[in-house]
Amino acid sequence: MLNFVLCDDNLSILDKLSKILNSIFIEHELDAEISFASTNPEEVIERINLNVPNVFILDINLKSKISGLDLANKIRKVNKSCYIIFTSAHLEYILLAYKYKTFDFIPKPITPERLEETILRLMDDISYNTKSSSFIRLNSKNTIINQDNINFIKKDGMKIVFYTDTRTYEAYSSFNKISEELPNNFVRCHKSYIANINKISNVNASNNLIVFNNNSNGNNLNCVIGPKYKNELMEVLKNYGNFTNNLDGINNGK
Repeated sequence: MLNFVLCDDNLSILDKLSKILNSIFIEHELDAEISFASTNPEEVIERINLNVPNVFILDINLKSKISGLDLANKIRKVNKSCYIIFTSAHLEYILLAYKYKTFDFIPKPITPERLEETILRLMDDISYNTKSSSFIRLNSKNTIINQDNINFIKKDGMKIVFYTDTRTYEAYSSFNKISEELPNNFVRCHKSYIANINKISNVNASNNLIVFNNNSNGNNLNCVIGPKYKNELMEVLKNYGNFTNNLDGINNGK
């Protein structure tokens, strides 16, 4: 699911923008939601590292010491792959806006037609760049998963099940093909499981169990380690540069 974050200093404009977006999501059956909307740019800054937002729609003149351009600068320091869309009645900001790898600049007042065109083009862009981006597109053409949100992937008969921070997704695909297309932080830990190293909170090697960070419901997710994959998994965890989770659980279990 694509997570949208919105920021505009005008509450009525923010509400209107949210309603238009939700209408576009429903009309085109897009797997997307507005995860956060605010008139306060400082609140948006606090959300930058939460829920891995995929799309930011930012007003430039926020009538604050923090502008939309300042927000974009902070966003780009921690998230290189998200989409940024600016809105403004001041067209002189266009050239400055594109400094931040901006997907689009929508002049105010925003019309439903103009916003719809941008969102559909964004979906097409994600579809085109799926293999080289951080998104996975499932069989349903409008279902997109951010790889950063995936804890692990399970082969369940003919289905592939993706366990994310917020929910599970199912698709019919080749497990081996999915495995080959994933980045290096995804490791085969069982004949039927692929784990995202960046989401692991602990490894109980004695019980052959991987525990992941709490999901949105506050419950722990876990998956199984297969004997065939155990030694290789342990080596990967110890040598993987970005793995900063609980290695004590690994060592104590051996």
